[in-house]
Amino acid sequence: MNLTLKVWRQKNANDKGKFVNYNVKDVSEDMSFLEMFDVLNEELISKGEEPIAFDHDCREGICGMCSMYINGHPHGPLQAVTTCQLHMRSFKDGDTITVEPWRAKAFPVIKDLTVDRTAFDKIIAAGGYISVNTGNAQDANSLPISKEDADTAFAAAACIGCGACVAACVNSSAMLFVSAKVSQLALLPQGQPEREERVQNMVHTMDEAGFGNCTNTGACSFECPKSISLENIAMMNREYLKAGLAGKK
Repeated sequence: MNLTLKVWRQKNANDKGKFVNYNVKDVSEDMSFLEMFDVLNEELISKGEEPIAFDHDCREGICGMCSMYINGHPHGPLQAVTTCQLHMRSFKDGDTITVEPWRAKAFPVIKDLTVDRTAFDKIIAAGGYISVNTGNAQDANSLPISKEDADTAFAAAACIGCGACVAACVNSSAMLFVSAKVSQLALLPQGQPEREERVQNMVHTMDEAGFGNCTNTGACSFECPKSISLENIAMMNREYLKAGLAGKK
C-alpha cells in the first residue's frame, strides 16, 4: 500500500515545529507501525536528510516507549494496543496518517516525536517503592493476600507508564498512571509501611510537575494500552483523603 504520513518535526524544545508530509510506498500490511517508520528513516538517510526521532525499545508492548499520537489517538486507532503492536493492516491504501508527539506541559518535546517523560520518574521516586529488609526473600506463604486483592493489584501493576493517559486527557492529567502505582502497593502487605506518605508524596509531585486535574471523562482508561481501570483513581482519592485525616503531610 502507498501512504501519506503527516509527521510532526521539531528540532528541540525551543523550536516552533511543524508538520511535514512524506510519501511512503509499497508498505506491507504485515509491517508494524514502527517498522514502517524504520523504512521511512532509511529512505531519508539515503537521501542525506535528517531521520525522524521517535522512542522505541522492546517493541513487544511492554516498555511503553513507543509513544506516538496517531490520527488523534495515543498509540493509534486500536484499543489495548501499543504503537509497536499496531500493524499497517489497520490502515488502507492511500490513507493520510497524522503522527504527533504526546502533547502535555509536563512532557516537553525533545525532538520530533520524542518527549521528556522524566516527570513520571520523579513521581515514582517520590513514593513508588517499598521498604524491605535485605537478605533472603520471605516465604510466599508467610504473606497471605486475598485472591481479590492480588488480582486487583496485578491489574494495576500492568501499567507500563507510557503516558497515553496524559496524552488522551483534555487536562493532561496523570491521575490514571499515579493511581495505578498507588493502588498496586496499597493493596499488598509489602506496601503498608509507606502507605500514607506514598500517596501524598506522589500526588504532590504530580501536581508540581504540571499535570492537570482529572475531570473523569474516562478517555485515559479508554486509550490506555493496558486498559487500566478508572477504579484506581477512586481508590487513590480515598487513600489521599485517609492520609489527610490521619494527619500526614
